[in-house]
Amino acid sequence: MAFPSFSNEALQRKAQVETAPILKGKQSLLDYIDHQRIPGVSIAVINDYEIEWAEGYGVRETGQPDAVTSETLFQACSISKAVTAIAALRLVERGQLDLDSDINTFLTSWKVPPQKKGADQPAVTLRQLLSHTAGMSVAWYPGYHREQDIPTLYEVLESSYVSNTPEVRITTTPGESFRYSGGGYCVVQQALVDVTRKPFPELMRELVFEPVEMQRSTYEQPLPAEKWHRAATAHRPGGKPVPGKWHIYPEMAAAGLWTTPTDLARLALDLQCAEAGKPSRLLSLRMVNELLTPQSKAGERGMIGLGVFIHGKGNYARFGHAGDNAGFNCQWLSLVHKGQGCVIMTNSDEGWLITDKLPRIIAQVYEWPDISAKNEKSGSKNIASKENFL
Repeated sequence: MAFPSFSNEALQRKAQVETAPILKGKQSLLDYIDHQRIPGVSIAVINDYEIEWAEGYGVRETGQPDAVTSETLFQACSISKAVTAIAALRLVERGQLDLDSDINTFLTSWKVPPQKKGADQPAVTLRQLLSHTAGMSVAWYPGYHREQDIPTLYEVLESSYVSNTPEVRITTTPGESFRYSGGGYCVVQQALVDVTRKPFPELMRELVFEPVEMQRSTYEQPLPAEKWHRAATAHRPGGKPVPGKWHIYPEMAAAGLWTTPTDLARLALDLQCAEAGKPSRLLSLRMVNELLTPQSKAGERGMIGLGVFIHGKGNYARFGHAGDNAGFNCQWLSLVHKGQGCVIMTNSDEGWLITDKLPRIIAQVYEWPDISAKNEKSGSKNIASKENFL
């Protein structure tokens, strides 16, 4: 479903993206959806500091007629972490949190246990948690089938009998090195709840969604029944729907966001506008600079900032996040200095076939800097533990 305000030039570029071969001499985006058993794809493209176009393709569920539109909800997977980081930085600007103080200063419902009892140790800080350098355990969360008992956040942190993951603990020296940790973002979630004394979905709505008019977005887990008719069904390899249509993620900060590419593009645009000195609503230029300042090397993922991964320098600098939940795969990529970017969301484990390649096509159509086909990796799955931004 295209917005009626798209210009002729935007529609021409959109057609180029849709018809370009995903790999040299091979299928286009539309062919991939038909032949690679990826039921649905939704895309939003940013150009010259505005959302130039957004479109949905395919169906919400295999074998069903409901089409994906630009308003269809997808799980944002680990992009949830980046959005959580922005909320945390808003509270830092308000003086309710501090990037470099002991996070236990702000936690009241639960405390980060020491790695070793009775020994002096470095404190875990919000900066470390947001940049995956806090030495925390639990890389990722598989979610829960809808018929299962769903643990509370406290039960996730402590690994109660209801939880399907280990307890969240310090296992390496805080501040020493990068190690991807969804568990660390569960600690951030608890800190935000404790500081604001509000349920996580409510505080995220107030801190992030309302200021930039992300009207379709929610961290509610489970997804309320009245929103099911707009949600994409998750699919396993081969196109089989996930039992119960999707998993539930009480680890909301790490993996629980339901949204659309258009809503995420609105958030990305606000950050880009702040960086360019244009009017913005979420973060000051000083705090956006904190967000985009590399904190540590992150292997093949480039560098890690505060909640986002960063590649390149100067005019070539880009930031964003990828994500992979059960049956969903997505990618957000923004240029730091050019007011350009894209968000791609799919409802399939095999969606990485598109999220890994389509940003390169968009980059070529829109003439983003530093694009080299020889750097393309044709066989790597783009998952939350291996983000590759061009």
